[in-house]
Amino acid sequence: MTAQTSLPTVADLSDDWRIYRGSGQQYDDIGRLPPPPPWRRLGNDELVEPRLPDADTSNSRANGYQITDEAIEMVNAALYLRRPLLVTGKPGTGKSTLAYSIANELILGPVLYWSVTSRSKLADGLYTYDAIGRLQESNLSARGDTDAQPLDVGRYLTLGPLGTALLPQARPRVLLIDELDKSDIDLPNDLLNVFEEGRFEIPELVRLSEEQSLVQVMTADGTDRVPIRRGVVRCNAFPVVVITSNAEREFPPAFLRRCLRLDIRPPDERTLTKIVESMLGPEAADRSRELITQFLAQRDRGDVITTDQLLNAIYMVASGILPPEATRARLRSNLIRDLSTAGTS
Repeated sequence: MTAQTSLPTVADLSDDWRIYRGSGQQYDDIGRLPPPPPWRRLGNDELVEPRLPDADTSNSRANGYQITDEAIEMVNAALYLRRPLLVTGKPGTGKSTLAYSIANELILGPVLYWSVTSRSKLADGLYTYDAIGRLQESNLSARGDTDAQPLDVGRYLTLGPLGTALLPQARPRVLLIDELDKSDIDLPNDLLNVFEEGRFEIPELVRLSEEQSLVQVMTADGTDRVPIRRGVVRCNAFPVVVITSNAEREFPPAFLRRCLRLDIRPPDERTLTKIVESMLGPEAADRSRELITQFLAQRDRGDVITTDQLLNAIYMVASGILPPEATRARLRSNLIRDLSTAGTS
């Protein structure tokens, strides 16, 4: 008879199923997550604990972030199911900031960031290997002491953001794969096996002798070296993966099946006011109501404008730095320009 898997109950989760609340306050609640579903159990008993950077400044981007109930629900679903979260929406709607909000609130360290371009390959996210540097040192060594020790291969290998996120750590890291829709057409499919298995091989290390089976390599954080055994990296806690897309292209069904999907809509007037209050204070929000209304009218006309532009305009115009009304109006117009017409006369 097949053993039954015990499922978590609301009581097990302190009467609140949410691990991530979207409140902006820090909760060390990641340990409340129950075991993953049977089909997502990727645990590696041989854990590593790389030292994180001392200054956790990257997560300051989460300050003032406003999130909807739907987004909170989908983040928590991704945490429970150990699945990547594919976040779509227009530029400036806070897709990337969501990753920083999760990392900040759940105290998961700095976000591991992978900015995708049309030239990005899977290997770029997994690791880089300085073969030329190793060859040069090997040649120098060969000209000298014939009894020299084997070269330290780990000095020439650095895990990328995806590779670092897949290290077997007790607590998951947050990985932001930004603007995947800009990638080469093959990259989403190349990610499938890594997401499904939570592991990858480093061929340069797999080929080493048994005596060199344990190699210390650098991480994307650049703060520590971690052991890789027999060239295989296999995660313990599946990372919190946030993938952003501006919906410039469709992804293959096989890729979409392995992700949970969230569409972030542009913020309404109430949300914009709360963002301004949290970033610049209640007084600035009160003084900029007209500017917020004009911003929304521009957006409703079809202008491609972002919340960042609005905050810039409010800071410069509503703060009293530039008192003459003519200057204020001109600056406001230039700061909140339609991005779709950038560079045109």
